[in-house]
Amino acid sequence: MDTATILVVDDEQPIVDLVQSYLLAEGYQVYTASDGVKALTMARTVKPDLVVLDLMLPGIDGLEVLRRLHQESSVYVLLLTARSEEVDKVVGLAVGADDYLTKPFSPRELVARVKAILRRNRTTNGKAEAQGRPSLVFESLLIDPERREVYRDGALVELTQREFDLLYALAAAPGRVFTREQLLTNVWGRDFAGIDRVVDVHIGLLRRKLEANPNVPALVQTVRGVGYKFTGKRV
Repeated sequence: MDTATILVVDDEQPIVDLVQSYLLAEGYQVYTASDGVKALTMARTVKPDLVVLDLMLPGIDGLEVLRRLHQESSVYVLLLTARSEEVDKVVGLAVGADDYLTKPFSPRELVARVKAILRRNRTTNGKAEAQGRPSLVFESLLIDPERREVYRDGALVELTQREFDLLYALAAAPGRVFTREQLLTNVWGRDFAGIDRVVDVHIGLLRRKLEANPNVPALVQTVRGVGYKFTGKRV
């Protein structure tokens, strides 16, 4: 790909300067912002390939910035967090971040994570990846990879990018049990360095959207101690 454009968002200027210097040395085009409002404005202007985003920002916090970014684009996001609690990492990844680093971090590690993320193919940006993937039709469910749409009993189910990819990975092999590690590799990519609990978070979100009727058997089932499987019957 061409030289990537990266937006660094942090309210601590020494961290911004350090990250910017390392990324510039790698040949990336780098822009910076010190708060959430400026980050959103800059992102709309320069349309970065990746955003390095601090969670703890004045005004609009990092999670809200992340939500708004992904309402408008499929930009990659690497979260920076000073919090050590696992739940913060899980929440951040659940709303669309691609990876995270906990402060203090090594600038070289950050550069390595950035390179790993940029090596991925964002499914929603590449129609070629959707081509050749068949629509999956079940008794009560239609999954269309070309339009990235899911219909349950004829009604459109609004899924995020990650939820769609997770559902497709499971539904493409009905009855097969996937471990969390396999789903991380298939959906998040081999270079993902996050925690496997993010799979559980996404499965929970996916189930709530798919299983509107509690009297209907769940399509995505837990295999205790192993992982998850899709139980729909093809037609």
